[in-house]
Amino acid sequence: MIIKNAEVNGIIKDILLEKCLITKIDNNISGSNFYDAKGDALIPGLHDHHIHLNSTAVAINSVNCGPPDISNEIELIEKLNYPGHGWLRGIGYHHSVAGEIDRCWLDKNGPKRPIKIQHRSGRLWILNSAALKLIGNNKTPDGRLFDDDNSVRYGSEFPDLKPLMNTLYSYGITGVTEVTPSNGVKEYLNYIDKVKLLKIDIMGRSDLTFSESKYLKIHYHEPDLPSLERITQEIKSAHQHGKNIAAHCVTRSELMLVLAALEEAGPVEGDRIEHAAITDDFLINWIKKLNLIVVTQPNFMAERVDTYIKDVDDFEQENLWRLKSFINSGVRLAAGSDSPFGNSNPWFAMESAVNRPRGFENEALSPEEALSLYLKPPYNAGGASREIKEGATADLCLLNMPWSDARMNLNNIKPRATWIGGELVFNGVN
Repeated sequence: MIIKNAEVNGIIKDILLEKCLITKIDNNISGSNFYDAKGDALIPGLHDHHIHLNSTAVAINSVNCGPPDISNEIELIEKLNYPGHGWLRGIGYHHSVAGEIDRCWLDKNGPKRPIKIQHRSGRLWILNSAALKLIGNNKTPDGRLFDDDNSVRYGSEFPDLKPLMNTLYSYGITGVTEVTPSNGVKEYLNYIDKVKLLKIDIMGRSDLTFSESKYLKIHYHEPDLPSLERITQEIKSAHQHGKNIAAHCVTRSELMLVLAALEEAGPVEGDRIEHAAITDDFLINWIKKLNLIVVTQPNFMAERVDTYIKDVDDFEQENLWRLKSFINSGVRLAAGSDSPFGNSNPWFAMESAVNRPRGFENEALSPEEALSLYLKPPYNAGGASREIKEGATADLCLLNMPWSDARMNLNNIKPRATWIGGELVFNGVN
């Protein structure tokens, strides 16, 4: 295929795609199989470096139970009681809506059908009596199940990923990193079977020993953090088995524990910090010293700023979801959505990185810096941004405008077409 009249780095060119690669970039390449870009910008395909595919696929048919869609108890009760039958699955709940709801609250205020609601942290499920009965749980009287996704799963073991894949293609996404900490052999094989075209990197548990799975996901939370000795040994063991680690670090305490353990174990090129949500200058310098990669979520500042202002200590707010400081300090930075806990649209996240909420502008990025967070190589979030050049893999995204217009409002971008390995997987024209 030939992509004609595409803007590549500000210059109109034709691009020849052959055998999964960009084989020629020139003027007036002839051929009958072509796509006319009409002067719009062509960029490398985007990579979401932090996503939960199965959860996101299920969330498509779930009810949003938290901010910004739902802000109080009355709205939540109304939403839960919309007509329907079978399982009701809610997502995104936050205690600011109706407090610490439980089984009794759902039995009283919800419909007479099985209900399970996920807290937006991803760690907590709240079930009503009907749901608890169906999953065979009679040991959790309050219906609040922590870190127990396997017990809550009911019915089909894995969701259909096709609708989600089509949505990701429409954003210009050509690859993802699947970061769910409970990923094991069954999950891995399901992803490999169902995700045919998308470049996918899968991290997970220590028993996920396929050579292609190169990351152990370390996923601990306050207030139940392990000892320094235990997490240090986990890191050492992963490294000894040829794996990198990717550590969940939202709070200051989580990050400090992981950094101390990495320093003790000895970091390995490719080790990652996921989120780094609260990071002061001291911690940024420590991350730089250990030569770690940070994978952040710029979208959360836009999605959750009101909650952060209420819940995060004043002295920590300047350290929330920093971006520019990482780049200025030489820390390698990439981005992912953390969908379904965050918006899966990368253009929304990029706009959020450029136009931060009032009071948080100091960490804003330029449009080009924001875009670069999604151009890192599929299997190396710390690598150099991919470019459109001869010999490169033909993973491409055609925007709906030239870059000079797109950079002024990234949230207005609606890609026209997406190619993976030279194959057209999304065509917005049709």
